[in-house]
Amino acid sequence: MAVPNYTYLKLKMPGPNGVIVIESTYEHAYDCDVEGIEYAEALVEAKILIANLDQLNGKVPDSKHRTGTFEPAEAVKLVPVDPACPDDRALKISTTLDIK
Repeated sequence: MAVPNYTYLKLKMPGPNGVIVIESTYEHAYDCDVEGIEYAEALVEAKILIANLDQLNGKVPDSKHRTGTFEPAEAVKLVPVDPACPDDRALKISTTLDIK
């Protein structure tokens, strides 16, 4: 049974000892509107994010599929991981690194 009046920013409702009037300022009303708009935008963005995640859920990329190989842009030097073990394990170190 409350009656809001947005022109005067008042809310009137019946009480046990007469009419109860709740007043506000334009600044407070503006702050509440901004907060409400931000909350509504966050809800919409969350729903869009959930919809996008649901679409991506069925499209899991194949981890074994590779489109190419890595080719270094600069000259590299192969440094064996363990000199005592002559297998093909080696690190590629750039030859143009600063000595510092």
